[in-house]
Amino acid sequence: MRNLKFLPALIGATVVIASILYVAFYFVFLDLFVDLWWFQSLKLEAYFWLKLLYKFFLSGGVTLAFFTIFFFHFWIASSYLGLNPPEEVRENPNKLKRFHRLANVFIEGSAKIYTPVSLLLAIFVALPFYNQWETSLLFFFGDNSGVADSIFGNDVSFYMLSYPTYLLIQKELLGTAALIFCMVAFLYWVEHTVVPHQRKNFPIGAKIHLTVLIAFVFGFVVWGFMLQRYTLLYTNSHEPIFYGPGFVEIRYQVLLIWLAIATFLVASISAVCFVFSEMRHAKTPFLLSAMAFFAVLGLEEINAIPELLQRYVVNPNPVKTEKPFIQHNIEATLNAYKLNNVKTVDMTIRLDAAKDIETWGTQKRFENIPVWDREFIIDSYRQLQEIRPYYKFLTVDEDRYFALNHLRQVNISAREVNIAKMPPEAQNWENKHLRYTHGYGAVVTPAAQDADKPQAWYLRDLNMSSEAGFSINHPDIYYGQEDLDYAIVPNKLDIVGIAGSDPSFNEAYHGEGGIPIPSYFRKALLAIYLNDEKIFFSSNISTESKVKIRRNITDRITHVVPFLHLDKDPYLVMTKDRFYWLQDAYTLSDKYPAAKPSEDKFLDGEHRFNYIRNSVKIVVDAFDGDVDFYVADNSDVLINAYSKAYPSLFKKIDDMPTDIKEHLRYPRDLYYQQMKMYAKYHQQSPELFYEQAETWQFANVREQTVMPYYQTMDFGNCNDQEEFVLIDPMTPINRTNLSMIGVAGTLDGNQCGGSYHPNITVYKFGKDVQVNGPAQIEALTQQVPEISAQFTLWGQQGSVVEMGRMIILPMGSAVLYVQPIYLAATKNKMPELTRVIVSIGNETVMDKTLASAFDRLKEKFIKNESASLSNQGKTAN
Repeated sequence: MRNLKFLPALIGATVVIASILYVAFYFVFLDLFVDLWWFQSLKLEAYFWLKLLYKFFLSGGVTLAFFTIFFFHFWIASSYLGLNPPEEVRENPNKLKRFHRLANVFIEGSAKIYTPVSLLLAIFVALPFYNQWETSLLFFFGDNSGVADSIFGNDVSFYMLSYPTYLLIQKELLGTAALIFCMVAFLYWVEHTVVPHQRKNFPIGAKIHLTVLIAFVFGFVVWGFMLQRYTLLYTNSHEPIFYGPGFVEIRYQVLLIWLAIATFLVASISAVCFVFSEMRHAKTPFLLSAMAFFAVLGLEEINAIPELLQRYVVNPNPVKTEKPFIQHNIEATLNAYKLNNVKTVDMTIRLDAAKDIETWGTQKRFENIPVWDREFIIDSYRQLQEIRPYYKFLTVDEDRYFALNHLRQVNISAREVNIAKMPPEAQNWENKHLRYTHGYGAVVTPAAQDADKPQAWYLRDLNMSSEAGFSINHPDIYYGQEDLDYAIVPNKLDIVGIAGSDPSFNEAYHGEGGIPIPSYFRKALLAIYLNDEKIFFSSNISTESKVKIRRNITDRITHVVPFLHLDKDPYLVMTKDRFYWLQDAYTLSDKYPAAKPSEDKFLDGEHRFNYIRNSVKIVVDAFDGDVDFYVADNSDVLINAYSKAYPSLFKKIDDMPTDIKEHLRYPRDLYYQQMKMYAKYHQQSPELFYEQAETWQFANVREQTVMPYYQTMDFGNCNDQEEFVLIDPMTPINRTNLSMIGVAGTLDGNQCGGSYHPNITVYKFGKDVQVNGPAQIEALTQQVPEISAQFTLWGQQGSVVEMGRMIILPMGSAVLYVQPIYLAATKNKMPELTRVIVSIGNETVMDKTLASAFDRLKEKFIKNESASLSNQGKTAN
């Protein structure tokens, strides 16, 4: 019966221990094991352990440091107990013995309390460091950029790499010092009150201890004031004129901060003197300095003074007073968005474009004008090439491939697996995870094509038929943009007719990707991790099988490098061996000094930043799932810090395989952000910047912004070599005529080799000649009787007329406008390219081919020139 009394306690202890073990296994060890196996499958095991080491080393180190600080000060405070008895106690051995006995009991008892208290306080104070441990890596591994801000003279890397960590450390250390001071003072008071026969005054050691703690508090407050100066670099009070500090901030508010530091130091020193002084008049300097300090703090809260300075000093002379600060904002923004090396070409426009048409209008150029928009052609892909209900085309990418004698721009799309359209009874576990495990192949079509002809195909069907000579050894797509669940391959199922009728299409998976399942132990753990018991009990899974998880390329990349921000448009690349996904990745910061902030949505969400670099090109093997990271911008201080921290993760861009490297492109998201900034910041003198007379905006047509688009074209930079570039037309603010055409490419005009060299060229038009924008060209198009009559006729036949994206290109001394026209049935959404409209100057024609349109335009210009010469002759006579 006696043993039964311990039964409830035993059951309770068993339940608690079992719960702890369950939580530790399910939320710690299981994730750790599966993550380790997954990183091993990617050949990134060293990176996995290094990242884990950093996390626990930094988090544990910070916790240990704060625990040591708390424990040390509590120990000192307790150690002074028993050292301060009065004379009558020290002269009486019995009283002295009882005094020390009580003091020792108090010391030992307090140690049992302040040890766990120190640990709990250390964990609480260190919590922000747990969440920002990767930021600390930048602090430890960062290096200088070589660019200094012109206001405080610090390297800009200080603000992006060190400043956030300093802010965190200062806040935590100030809070810690204040907390320790309060708790230690309370501990001294408790000791002095509880232990009898103490002297009335604290011992000198206790006073010194408290004074040191006060000094720490004062020091961290001063450090906070020093850091406060840098917050002025991110002020937005001068917008929309310019961003960053101005005359008031630098000439007045910085002065107030220095005054606050000086008065605070004087007050602190006088406070210490007052504590140690036995004279009453020692409090007078303390009171005076404290009043001065609070007076300075009060001035910071009074807005009337800076408003008066702004009103009577700055506003009457805005350019003169704010000129250095506007210049700093311009330079900082151009540097932060990498716009300081934009090449500008002043383009002279000739109204007579006959010579330009003759020299420019060759068949080679016609074959690369992208009249098929990816927004329209995807409907044709889905109607004609999905073929089976378990295949799906998600997006269309633009690229260039060497086909039919020269480099051609193409549209390409991966045929991914998706069984959502299959009958409900077919959407079972075995089909989903063992049978319909991957997509197959892709379709490739030329971006340029003559109208009113059947769609041309470079690669099509499940047998990978190609008239352009394309062939792929491993067309299987196990990893893609689709929201793919886990798959287990190879397996024992007899899969027939999934990809095609040829038996070779249905061979068992023989790639290297995935987590192996060599034992029942690993099989059981994976079943628990994926919350699916069928994995363990399925007889179709063998020891040769591998589990493929995180098959969506975004999830896959983010799980490896959560500190990189991914471009919204990953694209497919085809080699002779297999397919790859190329993903542009960015490093962002919101701490670049005095640079104009921006906002954008990346694949990991919305971000606000004032510094961006396309620092990494990521390659994902669509067959095996391998992920490789290549540093594309060695000037980026952020990626350089990460590269030092994780040397095994990042590779040099020159080490990228040639057949993949030749498909690198300028990212659309980056170019959009850069042009959004350059629209205002191309005015690089403070006077022009203040006037804002030449501010640009993205061109608009039909109330929609013309986004940057890809174009393959020979710009005469590299011996007739064609470049794959982004085109961006811009107009003056609130106007529709064209101001410039921006071109972003990756070809080095000096070396003309295969190196990756991102650059931007702006073709800028003068103010003396009107250059039509896309909205004006479209309006002129509607005024051409032939075109408007044809549109009316198509509409009466029950077809929907769709106007595609207008292509705007610099062409010699003229500007070329090409707009595709599509027809689509009202019920069957599969557009057909039916015409192209071509405009140069004020002349517009609509035809079925670009070649015939150019011939007609040339005849018009020659005819106009002859008529002009005839009129001049009549006038002379």
